[in-house]
Order: sequence, then structure tokens, then C-alpha cells
Amino acid sequence: MSIGEALDLTAQADELVTSLMLRPWGQVSPSVYETGRLVSLAPWLTGHQERIDYLIRTQRPDGSWGAPDGYGVVPTLSATEGLLAALTRRDQEAGRDRLADAAQRGLRVLTTWLSGPLDLPDMPAIEHIVPSLVARINEHVEGSPVPLPPAMSYDALHLVRSRVRSGKEVPEKLLHALEIAADAAAQAPGIRPTPIGSVGASPAATAAWLGERAEPDAHEPARGHLEAVVRLFGGPVPVGLPITVFERGWVLSWLLRAGVTVDVPPEMVADIRAAIGPSGTPAGPGLPADADTTSVALYALALLGAPHEPESLWAFRSGTHFATWPGEQGVSVSVNAHVLDAFGEYVRRRPAAAPRYAPAIGELAAWIRERQRPDGSWTDRWHASPYYATASCALALDAFGGEASRESVRAAAEWVLATQRPDGSWGRWEGTAEESAYAIQTLLLTGAARSRGGCARRSAGSRTWWTRPAASTRRCGTTRTCTCPGRWPAPP
Repeated sequence: MSIGEALDLTAQADELVTSLMLRPWGQVSPSVYETGRLVSLAPWLTGHQERIDYLIRTQRPDGSWGAPDGYGVVPTLSATEGLLAALTRRDQEAGRDRLADAAQRGLRVLTTWLSGPLDLPDMPAIEHIVPSLVARINEHVEGSPVPLPPAMSYDALHLVRSRVRSGKEVPEKLLHALEIAADAAAQAPGIRPTPIGSVGASPAATAAWLGERAEPDAHEPARGHLEAVVRLFGGPVPVGLPITVFERGWVLSWLLRAGVTVDVPPEMVADIRAAIGPSGTPAGPGLPADADTTSVALYALALLGAPHEPESLWAFRSGTHFATWPGEQGVSVSVNAHVLDAFGEYVRRRPAAAPRYAPAIGELAAWIRERQRPDGSWTDRWHASPYYATASCALALDAFGGEASRESVRAAAEWVLATQRPDGSWGRWEGTAEESAYAIQTLLLTGAARSRGGCARRSAGSRTWWTRPAASTRRCGTTRTCTCPGRWPAPP
């Protein structure tokens, strides 16, 4: 890497970190699911027409929304129900023909999906969200109802609504999906918004608490919070806001791990440190503390030279691995990889802490290795792409998994090399910049990728890159045949 390129990279990194200070709530993209809920629950909110337009604009040719392989079921349910609700209310400005056409196309694809064998991905609260949306859709349609998937029932949903309606304290993790409680959520006596006015760090949950039957007072803090969110995004809304510690931890840890020089404001470091309490830190106000956000924040602090004792993570321990939050149904390899990062980097910076954390580091590394797929990859409930889980696990094992993890890391790198697309990108369904970044990090930031048939290092003047052996040549998206994965500048 030339000096000019290094300076340009540093400038871009500094600009990114500055943006974290300028937009502390987080920089996230709109969500079809969350936007559909606001169309249904909050027609009185500024930007209603813009949200309807967004749903119609993002509908796929087959009538669905979202990604393949079952990931489209929840957004398609939400968007379809939102459009049906607008039709039922006779939202004239939306254009009845446009609404009806989009809603009918959504209904057709949902009936096809839910009537046959359906393999839904492991996503938190999906067993509540799907029944709640199916029930709402069937309130709008006449004739043949949309079927509920055979493996699901309304029983658990009824229990949730009864608990919310009773006025008893509601578990924090339920607040993020409060909209499943339907009418019971409106001004529920056991729920109070955070000081900034949000419920569960979710626009949909906040709208559900405000209630859909009458326009809330403009001075209501929760109404003010929603108005601020829609102004930020021009109508459509993201699935979670604010996510201050979550975003800062992820951005800083990825930059610093890659060796990128970055100027981090001291107040940002202090804010991250202050966010970690005895039970960890949540991704956003109104959510429970979780092991993922806590781990990444701790890891970023250690990389910044301000290591913080990771003792709060013990609350998430479940046998030889760690849960995202206590009582989690299911497990996450990426969460455990991030806990391994947090423990490992802390011990690296504070060797005297090794006796306390070394046993857990060894158990975590073994647990992660045991869950590697035969092809060398990992998959995870927190991201649809295996490139995210693979990068998280391979990097953590490479840094802190010891000699026993060397073969696992090598297999991960080989899987990445074998799955590159002809145009040089990586991706589960198509090549994406995000997934390509995870793949390149797996190759550049692990030692196993550059040994035993993996990548070879080559230099020419000031340029350094990694290539595969000539026996593995394939067409790259260029005018020549190259040794993929092509040219990547070495980390500084």
C-alpha cells in the first residue's frame, strides 16, 4: 500500500468515526417490516404516504418483499397487512388501485408459501410475529384466510397479550416486538417509554404503545420520538433506533482489528465505557443488555488501549457457551465468537487476568470449532449470510483459539476462496459489498489463509496483494484470466 493510499484510507476512517458523533442514534437503512407496521398502526404520523410509496416501490415482481429462503415471509406479511389496513381505512391519497394491486399480489404469494412446506429461518420472536400478522391479515380479507404455518399456533401469542393486558411487568426483550400484543399494547399500564420516548428501541413497538385508534397528542414524548425518526429517514423507518453503542462498537472494532489508523474522540471512548454496567450493555435504550453488544464494546475498548474488565459477560454464560441474553431460545456462534474476542483481547492487554478467563477462552474456542460446517463455513441466527458468521468465527479463532483452531481457520479460508463469484465478489444470493468485505477480512486478517495452499503473498514495488496458486485460476470480472481472489492491498 502506498503512502498516499494509506493517508486516504485514514481520512475516510476518520470521516466515518466523525459521522458516529454527528448522528449518535445510528445510521441504519429502512426496514420493510417496521415500515409496514407504521402504515398499519400509525396512519396519523408524518410521512404516511411516503411509507406506503416505499412499500409499493420495494415489492418484488413475484409479489413478495425481502430475501429468499424464508427470510421474505415476515416482511411480506408486514407489508401486505399494512397495505390491507390502508385499504380498509380508505386512505384515498394512497391510490386505491395501487394499494389493491400490491396487496393482492402479496396475498397470493403468502398463500402459496404458507400452504406448503415452509422452512423458516431461526429469527428471534418469529414464532410470535408470524401468527400475529396472519391474524391481522385475516381480519381484513373475506373468503379464504391466509393459513398459519403448521408448526405454529396462536397459544403463545394469547399468553403474551394476556400478560401485557394485566399490567404486570413485561420482560424487556418483549418490548422490541410489543406490536404483537395488538390492542393490548396501547397505553399498556406495565410499560413506560424510555426518557427519549421510545419503546423497545423500535418504531413499531412505540407506535403500538401509542395506539392506532386516535391521533396522540403532538406533545406526547413517544409521538415526538416517532416524528424525529421519520424526519431522519423521510417516512420509512429502520427496525431499531437508537443503536449508539452497538454501532460505535462494531465500526471501531472492525477498523482497529484491520490495523486502520483512526482518530477516536476521547468522549466516544468514555461513552462506550460508561455504557457497560454490571449486567452489560444493550443495543439500544429499552432493550435488555445482550452479550453481543457488550462483547463488541469491550473488544473495541481493549483495542483502543482502554481495556475494561469483562466480568459482566459472566451473566450470559450457559454451560460451555454464552447466550445472547439470559433465557435465549437458540444459540449464536457469532455472539460466542465476539465473547471470545472480548476475553482474549482483555487477557492480551492484562496478562494477570489469564487465570480467570483462560478456561472460558479454551471452552469457547472448542464450542465454536464444533459448530463449523463440513465445508468450512459457519451460519448464524443474527445474519442471513454465512460470510458474516464465518468472518466472526475465523477471526476470533485465529487470534485466540490457539493451535487447536488452526485447521478450522484454514478450512474457513478455503471455503471463502472456493465460493468467490466470477465477478470477484461474494454473497449468499448475489455479490454484495458487505459480504465481500467479510470474505476479504477472513482472507487478509487470518494467518491460515496464507499457508498450506491458501493465499500467497506477492509484491511489486510498493504494491502487495494475495493470490491463489495458478492451479486455481478462474475468470474474474476482468479482461484477463487472473489468480483469484485477485488483488487486495495488504493491511497496513
